[in-house]
Amino acid sequence: MNEIRKTLKDSAVARWTALLLIASTMFFGYFFIDVVAPLQTMLETDYKWSPEVFGMLGGSEFFLNVFAGFLILSGIILDKMGIRFTLITSATTMVVGAALKYYALTPGFADTAFAGFLNSFITWVPASAKLAFVGFAIFGVGIEMAGITVSKTIVKWFKGKELALAMGLEMAIARLGVFAVFRLTPIFAETGGPSNSVFWGLLFLCIGFLTFLIFTFMDARLDKQIGANNLGEEPEEAFRISDLKKIITNPGFLAISGLCVLFYAAIFPFQKFATDMLASKLSLDIKTAAAYFSYFPIGAMILTPFMGAFLDFKGKGASMMLYGAILLTVSHLIFALTPNEIFTVPIALATIVILGTAFSLVPASMWPSIPKIVEDRYLGSAYGLIFYIQNIGLLLVPILIGWAVTQSNPGVAEQIAAGVEGAKYNYTVPELIFAGFGVAAIILSFVLKAVDRKKGYGLELPNKKN
Repeated sequence: MNEIRKTLKDSAVARWTALLLIASTMFFGYFFIDVVAPLQTMLETDYKWSPEVFGMLGGSEFFLNVFAGFLILSGIILDKMGIRFTLITSATTMVVGAALKYYALTPGFADTAFAGFLNSFITWVPASAKLAFVGFAIFGVGIEMAGITVSKTIVKWFKGKELALAMGLEMAIARLGVFAVFRLTPIFAETGGPSNSVFWGLLFLCIGFLTFLIFTFMDARLDKQIGANNLGEEPEEAFRISDLKKIITNPGFLAISGLCVLFYAAIFPFQKFATDMLASKLSLDIKTAAAYFSYFPIGAMILTPFMGAFLDFKGKGASMMLYGAILLTVSHLIFALTPNEIFTVPIALATIVILGTAFSLVPASMWPSIPKIVEDRYLGSAYGLIFYIQNIGLLLVPILIGWAVTQSNPGVAEQIAAGVEGAKYNYTVPELIFAGFGVAAIILSFVLKAVDRKKGYGLELPNKKN
């Protein structure tokens, strides 16, 4: 009988170090995603961006992933080429896209012939926004490719161990990037405008590239050890394109995908408008409003690791998704229906905490559930597909919200662009839209629980094996 030698992932220090490296890059990625989110008013006044243009910027992150199919391609590349190749490719793509977005917002770009050309068509969208869209779309390919690769990487290093806890900690570290961006971006913008904030985001991404690079050496060593342990065994069946049919016809996968797009559609697009919403509803300056909203990910950062540990040892994954959807709906209804006269800072902070709790419950239980539903050999493609479906919502919803802000506030955009004192938006209609997504997520959570009972996926069972 051949002795099975221990590998890097059997060392707690090694596997948690690996997690820290890949989570650090996702921290920098999440920072860049919302790097201009607190600067909506500044972009409207300095760059003449309307709410529709601002919403389009948020949606542009997902344009290539949806319409060019890059997310599905990313999943296939991950299954075919492996984790290390895909990680480096994703990091490089993020840096390139971020650099374009930074250039679009620099003062020098406005005087270039290229800017003049971009201003010659679709004139209601400024040249700076058009180039920023392109850069953010390229960045979006990289960050989403990184997301699915990191998910598969954690499964590789932690399956049968502390899988949900590891995914929870990775998400907690990534969410710290959201806290940081709402704290730091307004400060960076004070000394150099939005372009300075984007520059710092670009610099952080370069550091993230290095952390991914360091991790690849650890992963290469792990693969060498696994290969030595598996000598003489039959090789694992290779992924085939035809396996995609097995994924998209899986009722559990479809239910989780639907829940994913609804939940994230009510979170990430909201983040982009949240600062201005709080500033308008509480009559605050942008810096203060951004500081208040920075507490949003704190609940997720604190609770997600504990939720991961609970799911590892106790289970109840499907139930946690339901509870998260309920809290999501409640928080947006509070934002929508509480009159400004009684909407105080304590109420705002409490509602932000409720939303942050929802942000902990659903992702912490959702992502570790995927390996229970699909086979490991096409896990990358499964994550790619679910991210693709998610990206459809994240592409369309910011545009929808930007349109809803303008349509429900006639003439206000022009007043803000002109610098009229006291001009502000009412966000009741957008918040009701977000609440509607939450209601749909509640319904789909019940569907998922029913499917789990019928198919026996084990979503309510613990993740950690004895």
